Amino acid sequence: MGEREVAAFLTHLAERQVAPSTQMQALCALLFLYEHVLGRPLGKLQDLRWARPRARLPVVLTAREVEQVLAGLSGVRWLVAMLLYGSGLRLLECLQLRVKDVDLERGEIRVRTTKGGTPRVTVLPEAVREPLRAHLASVRRRHERDVVRGAGYVALPGALATKYPRAAREWPWQWVFPATREHVDGTTGERRRHHLHESVVQRAVKAAVLRSGIGKRATCHTLRHSFATHLLESGYDIRTVQELLGHKDVSTTMLYTHVLHRGGLGVRSPADALDRGRG
Repeated sequence: MGEREVAAFLTHLAERQVAPSTQMQALCALLFLYEHVLGRPLGKLQDLRWARPRARLPVVLTAREVEQVLAGLSGVRWLVAMLLYGSGLRLLECLQLRVKDVDLERGEIRVRTTKGGTPRVTVLPEAVREPLRAHLASVRRRHERDVVRGAGYVALPGALATKYPRAAREWPWQWVFPATREHVDGTTGERRRHHLHESVVQRAVKAAVLRSGIGKRATCHTLRHSFATHLLESGYDIRTVQELLGHKDVSTTMLYTHVLHRGGLGVRSPADALDRGRG
């Protein structure tokens, strides 16, 4: 099979509407075969047609459905879910929050570890402030006990551990949602706490959705989708929602305009204006 046949095969995959990642995986396998096994590397594959990603509308819950899901959660899991919905955070963004990133007085959350690499500021829900304050007080007491035992360390980003050797045990750098178990770092020997693992919240939300009886495939990320959609339904402009979500391109945020509660594309059907006396 030559270059044309390889290109034709990969184009056939695109025509079958496979995911771009599937086509790329097939291409990488063929490149490895030809270069490292057959000993004759492939050329540029000029006739190759790439698969296009399929657009998918996000799953969105109504306000009532969000209440039903949250009612099935408690403790730290409820608090995390409230921030996913009330602040529009991604799950990992939420779990990687440090104490210094949460401003209870100003009602702000500074998200520093983001998907796009650009820090942003989002809203801290009023309904979460007091429960979060109580949670942080509990976490601080445990951290102080850890320090007394010679533990209380946390991993720091970049080269901060070298620049500020004591920062790893300081309160502002601790995780808002630390793990329940400690671990010993293999390099430094420090007894650290990682942040809460994503699977803990994912399993809890999945179970809450099943118990609620909602007929939607809702996940933790669905709460973020619902945050954006409900803000748009409330009349907030799309640029504001874009900034809160941290989208680089407004076209990404525009996706939520297609799932508003007003129906397809927010248009009122002409059938609703007809005389309903018949039938």
